[in-house]
Amino acid sequence: MSTSILERFSLEGKVSLVTGGGSGIGKAFCHALGEAGSKVAVVDINLPSAQVTVAELRAKGIEAIAIKTDVTNEADVEAMVGTVVTTFGSLTIAVNNAGMGIWSDALTMPFETWRKTQALNLDAIFLCARAEAKVMQIAGYGKIINTASMSAHISNTPQNQSAYNASKAGVLHLTRSLAAEWAPLGIRVNSISPGYTQTDLVEKLLETPEGKSMLPKWLEKIPMGRMALTDDLQGAVVYLASSVSDYATGSDMLIDGGYCAW
Repeated sequence: MSTSILERFSLEGKVSLVTGGGSGIGKAFCHALGEAGSKVAVVDINLPSAQVTVAELRAKGIEAIAIKTDVTNEADVEAMVGTVVTTFGSLTIAVNNAGMGIWSDALTMPFETWRKTQALNLDAIFLCARAEAKVMQIAGYGKIINTASMSAHISNTPQNQSAYNASKAGVLHLTRSLAAEWAPLGIRVNSISPGYTQTDLVEKLLETPEGKSMLPKWLEKIPMGRMALTDDLQGAVVYLASSVSDYATGSDMLIDGGYCAW
């Protein structure tokens, strides 16, 4: 008898890591993967934030550890993967989620701001994915999930964010490229593109005068009439992490309340 669909969604016996897992979307991904049965390594440059997420997971009976990592540093990334394997014995699922957003006019943006955005949003995805794939290829199976953005698909308005848009578009094509290259190794590489999402960082931004002026314009363009909650993204990460999506690679899941459907 074939395995039931609900059993195929289960992550029992799997090991996950999530970068940027100390807050926002990353924290929601950690909870989703853990609740589906996976052990979880919560990775963040802010160790206390990662430890808070770990405490929340352990309170639910989920096995979890916190790892402080600068994902823009190659040695740190290699050590991160090594810690996961040493602690849990394997690595099945990797969610490369750490990133940053910035509003800045291209004509006046310091080049260092451009470089910093690319380093965290794109370079770090490559460093993490490569380190993760080195381990996964040994088992002949693995799931890598990168956080892109609806901004990878469009130049959304009214804010100017060319550095962010370009970095996330890079994530999208890097995901496709690695998916094609690593498919023979049994490694699936996909991405999730959230739309505007209510995180603590976004909430603080919306408290500023500039942010307050943006919100009505964003909502006007979202057919569903609201921003996403982090909970709205959890189903996608479990789907892409589980065996039910084993034939999916090089795909992007756009979850934006219909913003890009206009």
